[in-house]
Amino acid sequence: MRRRRLCFEVRFDDRFEARSGFRFGGRAFDTLSRIFPKVTMTTPAARLKRNSLLRPLRHPLPRLLPRLCLVSATLAVALATTSCARLAAVDSNALWKIVDIRCVPSQQATGTPGQCTLVDLDKRYVVLKDILGRSQYLLMPTDRITGIESPLVLAPDAKDYWSDAWDSRSYVRKAVKRELPDDQLGLEINSEYRRSQNQLHIHIDCMQRDVSVALASHAHDTPGQWHWDTLDGRRYRIMRVMSLTGTDNPFRIVARDNPDPATMSAQTILVTGAGPSAATDGWLIVNSSIDVESGSGTAEGLLDHACRVAEVH
Repeated sequence: MRRRRLCFEVRFDDRFEARSGFRFGGRAFDTLSRIFPKVTMTTPAARLKRNSLLRPLRHPLPRLLPRLCLVSATLAVALATTSCARLAAVDSNALWKIVDIRCVPSQQATGTPGQCTLVDLDKRYVVLKDILGRSQYLLMPTDRITGIESPLVLAPDAKDYWSDAWDSRSYVRKAVKRELPDDQLGLEINSEYRRSQNQLHIHIDCMQRDVSVALASHAHDTPGQWHWDTLDGRRYRIMRVMSLTGTDNPFRIVARDNPDPATMSAQTILVTGAGPSAATDGWLIVNSSIDVESGSGTAEGLLDHACRVAEVH
């Protein structure tokens, strides 16, 4: 009787070879899954038959290479554009860590702002380029202040964050390479319930063009008086002021009707020029709240992070 020779071989599951088509040193690897070896008992004849069946799959890499490159490039772009956003979504202290770990220490040690665009140690604030939009910047205190609800923004020695943020609009103009008028630039802070970060930050960016047009009707309002209007489908009250400091500080103006931190936490504030030159035309304070009819606790939608107004100048 002829004796058939039996042998054992360690091989990798052929399903992975067929799915990925990647081989190295005669072994099949799956680029998307773990490699699972298994021991099988075969005969030389069985191996010959199996190899003949798998021969068309031995070298599919040239055919798959363009597709793999496309997938890799797509993943790389997606990760690059979402990594910081994911960090912010997961860690509500991400902005504070940037200020406290990456910006302030760098300014103190080397005189450079680190990851920030500007660090002002005397006025105790930083300016950071936001990852969203080509022209959006954020102003943040170098002190730990959670947001609009913090009593620290109303303290007698509170810094003039709104005035400093307004001066920082120059970074927006540089980003779009246009000298935009003041009524097409805006500042905004979200309520506690419509933000992802627990470090006070004022958004600095362009205004939505149609919102600027709607607000033009308030350019000559008597300073210090509230007027209600509908902007982008939501209700806001609007006050013209001639300064952003002292009693005209937007935090103080809104807090007059909302002395309790619990009610301040639901407020959102936007500031824009009342006309092309805020120095002569003044500013408009736009305010709403979660508990206002058609209010959402955010006015960020009145800004345009794509800065389309720059395209017509």
